[in-house]
Amino acid sequence: QVQLVESGGGSVQAGDSLRLSCVDSGDQFSRYIIGWFRQEPAKEREYVAAIGWGGSSQYLADSVKGRFTVSRDNAKNTAYLEMNNLKPDDTATYYCAADMHLPRARLGADYGMKYWGKGILVTVSS
Repeated sequence: QVQLVESGGGSVQAGDSLRLSCVDSGDQFSRYIIGWFRQEPAKEREYVAAIGWGGSSQYLADSVKGRFTVSRDNAKNTAYLEMNNLKPDDTATYYCAADMHLPRARLGADYGMKYWGKGILVTVSS
């Protein structure tokens, strides 16, 4: 069973950095692709990043490319989203999700991802 918990969010100023963590309490973490998403109130969920099983395969949305990096440590059952040069537009609740495949927008609002964390709020003020 996969149980994901995000941490590392908070309130920061524009230009600051945060590192989000996504920890899985199960024992199959290395088998799953991890996706990162964010959502503002009353807006659609945005697919931000993803990382493959071994960590070498990665995706970053154009909106965060050059500022965010994604990584994972399978020995710690943890994935990370390093966010640098944060902007007010980055303000959202951030979620990690896991499944055996990459997130797929055509599969609906959940991108076809089976397991989700509860999310963590990131607030960036100008």
